[in-house]
Amino acid sequence: MSFLYTTTEEMRRDGLSALDVIIVTGDAYVDHPSFGAAMIGRVLEAEGFRVGVIAQPEWRSAEAFRRLGRPRLFFGVTAGNVDSMLAHYTVARKRRHDDSYSPGGKHGLRPNRACIVYSARIREAFPGVPIVLGGIEASLRRLAHYDYWEDKLRRSILLDAKADAVVYGMGEKQAIEIARRLAAGLCGPEVFAGLPGVAYRLPARLIAAIGDAVEIPSYEECLEDPAKFAEAFRIVWEEQDPFAGRTVVQRHGPDVATAQLVVQNPPAPPLTTEELDRLYELPFERRWHPIYDAAGGVPALETVRFSITSHRGCYGECSFCAIAFHQGRIVQSRSVASILREIEGFRKLPQWRGIISDIGGPTANMYMTGCARGIRHSGGRCKRRCLVGPDGSSRPCPKLHTDPGPLIALLRAARNAPGVRKVFTGSGVRFDLCLTDPDDRYLRELCEHHISGRLRVAPEHVSKNVLRLMGKPPVEVFEEFRRRFDRINSELGRRQFIVCYFMTSHPGCGPDEMRELADYLRRTGLKPEEVQDFYPCPMTLSSCIYYTGIDPLTGEKAYVARTDREKLRQRHAIRLSGGKRRA
Repeated sequence: MSFLYTTTEEMRRDGLSALDVIIVTGDAYVDHPSFGAAMIGRVLEAEGFRVGVIAQPEWRSAEAFRRLGRPRLFFGVTAGNVDSMLAHYTVARKRRHDDSYSPGGKHGLRPNRACIVYSARIREAFPGVPIVLGGIEASLRRLAHYDYWEDKLRRSILLDAKADAVVYGMGEKQAIEIARRLAAGLCGPEVFAGLPGVAYRLPARLIAAIGDAVEIPSYEECLEDPAKFAEAFRIVWEEQDPFAGRTVVQRHGPDVATAQLVVQNPPAPPLTTEELDRLYELPFERRWHPIYDAAGGVPALETVRFSITSHRGCYGECSFCAIAFHQGRIVQSRSVASILREIEGFRKLPQWRGIISDIGGPTANMYMTGCARGIRHSGGRCKRRCLVGPDGSSRPCPKLHTDPGPLIALLRAARNAPGVRKVFTGSGVRFDLCLTDPDDRYLRELCEHHISGRLRVAPEHVSKNVLRLMGKPPVEVFEEFRRRFDRINSELGRRQFIVCYFMTSHPGCGPDEMRELADYLRRTGLKPEEVQDFYPCPMTLSSCIYYTGIDPLTGEKAYVARTDREKLRQRHAIRLSGGKRRA
């Protein structure tokens, strides 16, 4: 095994004068499946393409982008595993002092708005080369979006970066197909037309060539009227369906002759178990590139080095979470056999001490669960939320399959694998999903074997109205979960605790709602591990409400704490109750 190409010396060693694809990333190069650039690179390599990586290039000139020459097919550009603005600033807009995705944790090795800056430098270095954006920063900015850092609506990142396309969501299959089409000689918009999970640019005069599509309010209309932005969001939300979703078109530019269309094809279909297994069994080195050894390595690897992704996607649909627009609402799970093979591979690594830090995904206890009708029914994914009823009550959909049996079997197989001493659950646990099992099988398994004294859960708030806007269950559901957790630990003779996460300044949370949360914490004696200020992440339901003051799914108006003074008051209420705060 070896790393992907990072220097021309490595290319010459293998007799290569040019690469097919070059990935530019804002993260240090870590060859591990949890790092997006490494995953896409390994996927393309497995399909026979020659792939190089330019990690954290010096962006103030184009020279660093010429390091590996001109790629034969395209440049793939990503800001990294974290949005570059969030990597640099706290939600309170204070500059961070470190960056766990950089060697030695050093801050400042990537630019603000990395996708835009990197694309500009690539255009300087190699005019005309195709540029394909990917990763969380680009994925959530593929259409006109609210930008928290500038407090305004911005155009699609495609136009600001002058890129050819955005691969949105988990982009392995899209990257392969783009490479194949370019290798076959296709060029321009025809490379991306009809390709699921891709958004691309097209002159507005060619709108008739798109076919069946729904046009949402233009960038200019959204800029002029927040209600139009809410309407656009609602349509995109409804079309976020890999089986029944339509192509979405948004016009940018007031002049008909020069206007551009951003064309968002429907989402990519979910991967099968076999496809997901194949991805995570690619020959990753599972370590940072040796060039970072002198700096002490890359801190972000340490938390995931011996973690295992068991599934992707989340049907919880929390309003403030971007997973629905990125990984999707359909849970895709790996096989137990594949996960055991990954564990077997750990035994070959010198750092292995028998501890698996996590087996999970966006939500730990969604493994092998989902819509009991199946994900490929003719009508596409149904519109109702799976776990929380439309009135904010905790009424799981009767067609939701929540049997924890497969997850329990996986955890037992993992902890009984040769060389394994302990398997922890580090991913978040959806407590309302635990309550769908009347026998508490998973919760008992968790308490007995997979936590080390503390279980992290996120009730987020206690106000009924705020929880409804968040897409979270009522506080009574959390209270029932606490009772079951305490009872099970008492039966096991364990002294273990729930660690809670709460949120301030979310839409709907005003002074009365914040006092309600503070009073609840004082009354119950709960000491939150962390209280997070709400961050309006692009392309989430909560960010749309934050910008417009309107719930786009119901049309209801919502209170929004916008000023620093209002947010400070909410944080102060938590401090008085004894909770910790994170900006």
